[in-house]
Amino acid sequence: MPSNKLNRTNEDIRLVMSQLLREVKDPRIHQGLISVTHVDTTGDLKYSKIYLSVMGLKDEKDFMKGIKSASGWLRRELGMRLRLRNVPELTFTLDHSIEYGAHISSILAGLDIPEDSEDDENTDKK
Repeated sequence: MPSNKLNRTNEDIRLVMSQLLREVKDPRIHQGLISVTHVDTTGDLKYSKIYLSVMGLKDEKDFMKGIKSASGWLRRELGMRLRLRNVPELTFTLDHSIEYGAHISSILAGLDIPEDSEDDENTDKK
């Protein structure tokens, strides 16, 4: 179970990383709305796995190449803004849960389910 300090560090990394991703100048990264959904950092703060969700992603491979290319700059900026003694090595993973949830929501909205009327409820109780 992660400690409170590790949870705070994860949350700080998530907030700073969401700011930094807007500042990256690589056009491969700006394909849609980027959200940092979750951050997992190891207990020794050596490695940090950052989960990204991108709404409107056009080319996943190109996006991942852009993120990998910018990871050195992101790590340096993260260390400067958080003032960590050891800045974790960053790995990025795409998180498709928001897109999946939107897809399920659209499917549920498209279902034609009849509403129960009050007359049906009264006959069931008798």
